[in-house]
Amino acid sequence: MTILTTEGLTKRFPQVTALDRLSVNVGPGVTGLVGANGAGKSTLIKILLGLVEPTEGTGRVLGMDIATQGPEIRRVTGYMPEHECLPPDISATEFVVHMGQMSGLPRAAARERAADVLRHVGLYEERYRAIGGYSTGMRQRVKLAQALVHDPKLVFLDEPTNGLDPQGRDEMLALIRRIGTEFGISVLVTSHLLGELERVCDHVIVIDGGRLLRSSDIGDFTQATQTITVEVEEGQEPLAARLTELGETVTVHGRLLLLSVRGDETFDAVRDAVCDLSLNLVRLEQGRQRIEDVFRENAHV
Repeated sequence: MTILTTEGLTKRFPQVTALDRLSVNVGPGVTGLVGANGAGKSTLIKILLGLVEPTEGTGRVLGMDIATQGPEIRRVTGYMPEHECLPPDISATEFVVHMGQMSGLPRAAARERAADVLRHVGLYEERYRAIGGYSTGMRQRVKLAQALVHDPKLVFLDEPTNGLDPQGRDEMLALIRRIGTEFGISVLVTSHLLGELERVCDHVIVIDGGRLLRSSDIGDFTQATQTITVEVEEGQEPLAARLTELGETVTVHGRLLLLSVRGDETFDAVRDAVCDLSLNLVRLEQGRQRIEDVFRENAHV
């Protein structure tokens, strides 16, 4: 099943090409759209919503043509914009109810749905306070709530962790994952922070300068590498020396030892060396390639 698709999508502005013959297919679940600032992520979302006309190319969202069915697309999708857009002098409840009505819900249904989504995003106790008194994290949650209030089939989340501290980012990412797993709503989420998307996405699309670099399932990006990481409480240097004596290739990386895997014998060597030296093993894990590594490799092609 395809949630959205583009074919040769191009958008040229007078001074820049925001999208350059972009062709992608997105299935259900949580899909990450990765790229540096200015890579074309926000432009792509606006085109998919029928808010901006492409220069060339075609696209469909939930089977609807982006060129002719923009209002229909917006009726069944949610959009959390990157920019600050909330009215400061009304409450979260008033705003989310209003947005629900704008999406076609009767007022009674909009009020019921607003209470539900504000509870889901963790603002239920604060829902009657004026938005102007909210923290950045609370305002981001209001934007997320209004994107969900009409029970869309697909939501577009543009840089939802912008401006958040580490705890706020973790909480927002957990909410995004719940949307995809518990609510059954498909998500397209953009970010320039590559590591975030490894934690929440099923599929990742990497773009740079409006061009597609790669589109793959998250497992293809984060494949196991032929490296293991070893950490002990104390005795790092004796352990490195013993493993080197046993024929292993060892690199010291801060408190960690990185070993090239020759085969099962590498794991056996670590076990035996730790036991022989009576060390406390903190970590033994196989390395994984990160999205950031793949992005760097592709960017230099």
